[in-house]
Amino acid sequence: MKGDHHVILRVIGKCFIPLIVIYGFYVQFHGEVGPGGAFQAGVVLAVAIILNSLTFGLAPTMRAVPPVFARTLAAVGVLIYVGVGFWSMIQGGLFLEYQALFGEPPGGHDGQHAGIIIVELGVLFAVTGAMITIFYALAGRVGEIRDEDW
Repeated sequence: MKGDHHVILRVIGKCFIPLIVIYGFYVQFHGEVGPGGAFQAGVVLAVAIILNSLTFGLAPTMRAVPPVFARTLAAVGVLIYVGVGFWSMIQGGLFLEYQALFGEPPGGHDGQHAGIIIVELGVLFAVTGAMITIFYALAGRVGEIRDEDW
């Protein structure tokens, strides 16, 4: 039982990680009608990965969510954000002018609603990927903490 003295932390982590992910998605999908939004949701989702790493170890977490996936997620998020902006410019509007996305007249709301959702999704991806990448970079700089050092 020497290496198993963190059972309570592991059980609590297994219980809280799914709840943190659910809360992150709640913040994401209610961000346009209430406080919060994609940046906050991205940080909350990254916290779930960070808690998993702190509870179960960095190596198993990096196998479950590889660093290349985190970097790719961040890059895709930026591409989505910038892509919406350029698409609205191609359609004749200004950068991130959502009404121009579908050629709507001024005052239209369909493009605005879709544009906000797509941009918020891009921000979610970018922030989650960036935060996980930063955590991996910082956590990987030191050796594993031995059980005796706790």
